[in-house]
Order: sequence, then structure tokens, then C-alpha cells
Amino acid sequence: MRPPTRTATLLATAVVTALLFTGCAADSWSEPHAAPTPVGALGAGFEPSASPSPEATVVPRPGSWNDVRPSAGYRVVLITAGDDKPTRTVVGAVERWAADEDVDLRTVTVEANPLDAIVQAMKLKPDLIVSAGNDLIDPLATVTANHLDQQFLVVGAEVAEPTENVTAVDWTGASFRGEGLGTSSTYDPESFTAERCGAAVRAGVAAVLHDFTGIVLWID
Repeated sequence: MRPPTRTATLLATAVVTALLFTGCAADSWSEPHAAPTPVGALGAGFEPSASPSPEATVVPRPGSWNDVRPSAGYRVVLITAGDDKPTRTVVGAVERWAADEDVDLRTVTVEANPLDAIVQAMKLKPDLIVSAGNDLIDPLATVTANHLDQQFLVVGAEVAEPTENVTAVDWTGASFRGEGLGTSSTYDPESFTAERCGAAVRAGVAAVLHDFTGIVLWID
């Protein structure tokens, strides 16, 4: 049998190396991971002078979150449900923020059962789970209280009775709360602009990174 040529050997080595790197990338979240920290400080007016009560609504000064970003290696899972324009806009905002800040982002799309998608996201053990889509609100209310070690961020809606690990960002036109109440009379899909959703993601992440959680941030 003729021995392999040098070109064939190099090609085989390259394929094996690529597979090894692919496996490492796909399995990277199983490696030890340092706890995330905020890079940058909250601006004046982000937190109220008195500590808010759990479930309180806080109105931070516009832009007071702009100087905060996550430390390197921040792991985020985006759960998305629905194909309506507001949901797509939130998804786009999360993706742009993740790209800008070099965040390790993975996405779980609800195919049938939202609870299954939430469990799938939690199994990845990310630093933060971000939800996009009103169909996730009731399932999140069911799950989050039993998993206080996992941080959640809800953008453009809110859980009716959030526990300390659930932070929401809302504005006029986006205060969906689930529990069979339907959409608010002030609900306005047009309020979900790319700019507002982008600000909501940054404000919410800034709050979580500074352990300012379990509240609703209002960003009108």
C-alpha cells in the first residue's frame, strides 16, 4: 500500500484539529468560570436615595447605565417566544448588545413548551437568562421562584410577583404582566423601538451586575 502523501497527512491533521477546536467551543461553558463583575460604574440617579422594597418600580435617570458593561466571558442565554415585531426587536437589541460587549450569547427558541425552553436555558448555567416574548411571562413566574441562584432579566414585560432573582425593564406601552390579565390598555407594539429596547437591555444588565435585582426599572 502506498504511504499517504505529505499533503494528505497535513489535511487529516487539519481536520482533526478543527474538530477538536469545535468540540472545545461547543463545550466551553462546562469549563470553570469566574463570577462576573461590572466594568464601569452606575451614573448618578440610577438608584433611588432609599433602598427600594422588593417588587418596587424604580425610575433611573436616562443614560445612567451607559458606562456599565460586563466583565470578559459573561455568559447569557436569550430565550425567545413568538415572531411578533416587539419580540423580534427585543431579540435584535440583545444580539447587538452582546456583539458590542463581546458577550458569550446562546439562544433558546421556544418550539412548543415554554417551560421546556426555560429548563434548557437553566441547564446551561449562564450568568444571566434574558427573556423576549410575552408568552414566557407566566412560565417564568412558575419557575423563577424555585431557582433563586439563577438571575433572570425580562425586557418589555414583567412577572407579576418577582422574586429577588427576577429583574424587569418596562416603559409605557410595554407592561405586560401575564396571569390571564391579557395586555394592558396602554400596550403599544410601536413603543418597542430598537433604541428603547437597546436601552432596556443595557439598563437591566447594569442593574443585575450591581445586584440591584428583584425590581422593575421604568425607562420612559
